[in-house]
Amino acid sequence: MREPNYRFYAMAFVTSSIGLQMLSTAIGWEVYERTKSPFILGAMGLARALPVILLTLPAGTIVDGGDRKRILSFTQFAFALVALSLAFASWSAAPISLFFVLLLVSGSIRSFNAPSRGALLPSLLTPERFENAIAWQSGFFQFAAVAGPMIAGVVIAALGGAWAVYAVTAVLCAAAGVAALFLQPRPVVRQSAPPKLRDMFAGYQHIVREKTILGALTLDLLAVLFGGATALLPIYAEEILHCGPIGLGALKAAPYVGAFLMAVWLAARPMFRHAGRALLWSVALFGITTIMFGLSTSLWVSLLALAIGGAADNISVVIRHLLVQTRTPDDLRGRTAAVNSVFIECSNEVGAFESGLVATWFTPVVSAVSGGIGTLAVVVFVAWAFPALRRMKQVIEPIPLVPESTRTAETEVTRARHEVRVAEYEEEDHRTAGSA
Repeated sequence: MREPNYRFYAMAFVTSSIGLQMLSTAIGWEVYERTKSPFILGAMGLARALPVILLTLPAGTIVDGGDRKRILSFTQFAFALVALSLAFASWSAAPISLFFVLLLVSGSIRSFNAPSRGALLPSLLTPERFENAIAWQSGFFQFAAVAGPMIAGVVIAALGGAWAVYAVTAVLCAAAGVAALFLQPRPVVRQSAPPKLRDMFAGYQHIVREKTILGALTLDLLAVLFGGATALLPIYAEEILHCGPIGLGALKAAPYVGAFLMAVWLAARPMFRHAGRALLWSVALFGITTIMFGLSTSLWVSLLALAIGGAADNISVVIRHLLVQTRTPDDLRGRTAAVNSVFIECSNEVGAFESGLVATWFTPVVSAVSGGIGTLAVVVFVAWAFPALRRMKQVIEPIPLVPESTRTAETEVTRARHEVRVAEYEEEDHRTAGSA
């Protein structure tokens, strides 16, 4: 936080995240109140995810070739316009189909927002501060994810409608767009020639080559795809736990309370010495707590299960984010971040659709419990299929060699920084061993 660049970045990130978490809580509550359909609730996730999946390749390429700061600012203002449109739709009791149209537009914006944000962060900080910033970045998100649903639940209960929540979101996203304009990232090397079709696939190719990244993303994709029980929270709040909109806000916030506490702990300790095993065990614990939540009929037990699951999930989030950022050359960050966003959207939003579908065919309890069991099976599969991930110790290692014909000055600078940081880790290990 001593870096002025990072303070503006954090300000934009926190305000936008609080607003979007408020929006997500409110729209889930409003749509379920009007339709009483688990299928419609799950289909909302699909509407968010489809544009991200379809626009990944052009979005990542545009981010790598354009002004990342301006793209980030523009997308925040676009989020504000979508939120204003939702406020009008809610106030006028517009058809549910309009809500889905606006969700599709929001997903299209997210396809550019996430890569620009992820690619911009490393150029705002010195390399030695980046690892600590990732842990605090996770903490900021968890704080926003706790505050946003709680505020949304109180506002809905007080006013009896969600339109005010959307209006506040519009203000917060617009403020984030203004804060992003004050960022001063360091210059990065970009391609001077127009992008070719094969350039769009460079992010995919990099992830396929780097097996630890591929394994971590596969683990997250499949685990959250099966364990997306949080999509069913409006149903649990109304029909199983009987806790109303304020209770829904608490349920939505609970995973992020646990994740925030975990983020603070991670920021204050050295990085894992056996990161691969920590990643796998954390996802296994997430699966167990998903089963606990699915079987619970007590609000307090449900809150505890969600909080523990959120803490476990945050370990995997930090390790995965570090892998993607530190093992990717700067000239590929936008395209790699875009591919990463596809994995995230597929796991979160398509997982919400899967949970809603199973809840429609069977019951919400069957959907949640079977999802947790599926998550445990995924951990076993990934541990077997990606031995490099299972054996991984330190997250920061030299990035894979790049063929001479495709090397850039930026790539070589990035590689040199990685090698220096690995040497520092090894020296610290030797000092620790000597002290012991």
